[in-house]
Amino acid sequence: MANEVWKEFEDNQLTHSAAHYLMTIHELLESQGYARVTDIAKRLNITRGSCSISLKPLKKRGLVVEDANKFLSLSEEGRRLAIIIERNDELLETLFRDILGVEAEQAEIDACKIEHLLSIESSLRLGSFIDFIRSNDPTATAFRKELSRHIAECSCSIEECPTCDEVCVFEQHMTVQPPKS
Repeated sequence: MANEVWKEFEDNQLTHSAAHYLMTIHELLESQGYARVTDIAKRLNITRGSCSISLKPLKKRGLVVEDANKFLSLSEEGRRLAIIIERNDELLETLFRDILGVEAEQAEIDACKIEHLLSIESSLRLGSFIDFIRSNDPTATAFRKELSRHIAECSCSIEECPTCDEVCVFEQHMTVQPPKS
């Protein structure tokens, strides 16, 4: 099974792009009460033609519905998926930024990359974990205190490091900076 796990990536319910279309439609419906191709294209900074093409599979799957006046809405399933993805994004950003101490901009980027990939089970567990870590439970308080003591610097040789194997992860982080968008 371990050799087949990587194939699960292709079995995701939504692509990264499709997730953003659903979330954008959901945001537009919440903020202005309607969504049109033009609105979505503007929000995603793409052409109307690209937007129309990308919406076709979502319409075909019944996640996006278009009325006679060209206004778009989400089916119950489309709305449910948009809300789940938005929640995953919030949870992941919180984990990266507030618990792991990742810079806010990088936390947002990383959360965006994987928000649509989490299973419901992992999302629920992540939410419970974050709630616990933020609680006043003595174990959570001790964990936060201990976690803050571990700063991002390496004091191990590569042979003794519990994190690295053949390549120093810390060294890679310090030499390979992500491109700014």
